[in-house]
Amino acid sequence: MTALALNTDVGEGFGVWGPADEGELLDQVTAANVACGFHAGDPDILRRTCEASTARGVAIGAQVSYRDLAGFGRRFIDVPPATLVNELLYQMGALEVFARLAGGRVGYVKAHGALYNAAARHTGHAAAIVEAVALYDGALPLLCQPRTAVWERAVAAGVRPLAEGFIDRGYTDEGLLVPRSAPGALITDPAEAAERALRMAESGTVVSVSGSVVRIAPDGGELAALCVHSDTPGAAGLAAAVREALASGGVAVGPPGAAADRVGVRS
Repeated sequence: MTALALNTDVGEGFGVWGPADEGELLDQVTAANVACGFHAGDPDILRRTCEASTARGVAIGAQVSYRDLAGFGRRFIDVPPATLVNELLYQMGALEVFARLAGGRVGYVKAHGALYNAAARHTGHAAAIVEAVALYDGALPLLCQPRTAVWERAVAAGVRPLAEGFIDRGYTDEGLLVPRSAPGALITDPAEAAERALRMAESGTVVSVSGSVVRIAPDGGELAALCVHSDTPGAAGLAAAVREALASGGVAVGPPGAAADRVGVRS
């Protein structure tokens, strides 16, 4: 079994709001999904977060979003796909400057919030994400869920999708995330999160909120990344429990690129 990436959303503040120090969480993960300014983040936060990540050897990923600071990127915005492509490129470019100043670079891309969820079915926005990645750097991996519109378009365009599981979020029977307003949306118990993570790593499955066993790994492949959200209560403790469980199960962790051969490209 090759390495899994353990990623988290960071830099999600603005001005005086938001966490001042995410070091405890960054100490547990191998990849940082850095907010690029459209749902959260400002130049000071982007630079500080990139420096904190590279100092720990944590990979930097561009977490791109709808232009929605007021809604934290968790509201669907029916932006024209061509405009969305430009907005995503703008965000990637902004983060790249600070990543390079810190001695790193943008190593992967992941959509945030409503854009991530919408791209599972919204063909126009799924295509916009893939087009933006291809234009920016077609070699960059794209974290997303298998058997979704964005996964299928990535495969068709020659962009490399990395299959992602969420250790702190509930799943539907279709293998998608339960809305945050619904019962069972969040997992906050470290022992439960650790058990889920090991199951995801070993079998590519999860138990949905209805009790069904659901495959979330790609057909013919394995999961390449696991995510814990930084705003989930006790996120650092969850990440530490997951990392310990993976180590006990013989599952190594590493940057997203280390998981390349885990990816099945069939939708």
